[in-house]
Amino acid sequence: MEDFPLTITAWTALILGALLLYLTFATILYRRNKHIVLGDGDDKVMTKLIRGHANASEQIPMALILLGLVEYLNGGTYACIIAVILITGRISHAIYFRFDGTTWRFRFYGMLLTLIAQGLSILALLRALLF
Repeated sequence: MEDFPLTITAWTALILGALLLYLTFATILYRRNKHIVLGDGDDKVMTKLIRGHANASEQIPMALILLGLVEYLNGGTYACIIAVILITGRISHAIYFRFDGTTWRFRFYGMLLTLIAQGLSILALLRALLF
């Protein structure tokens, strides 16, 4: 197999794709068990599962696009650091939304790390494009 130029991004996509799949199935299974066909059925756990899944669906695609561009334009060092921050953030965020009784800190720091990863990606891209 030839060298794949975006190996870090590919591994990150694999891990975060698996996380998103897990959140999807957790939401589906809860819906089935509670017989909630549409919406949240005024169920707080369902609302939490929906939002956790939705947030991952909203944040992961752009983060991966940015990461791929960073890896392509800057090489692996920046991309590796950003990938670790991003994966840690998304897993932390998912823990809060998936498990009852977890502290809000998982959500807060998960989102903070996600935003830091995206911000670092933007800075790395600016560096690559302007200098």
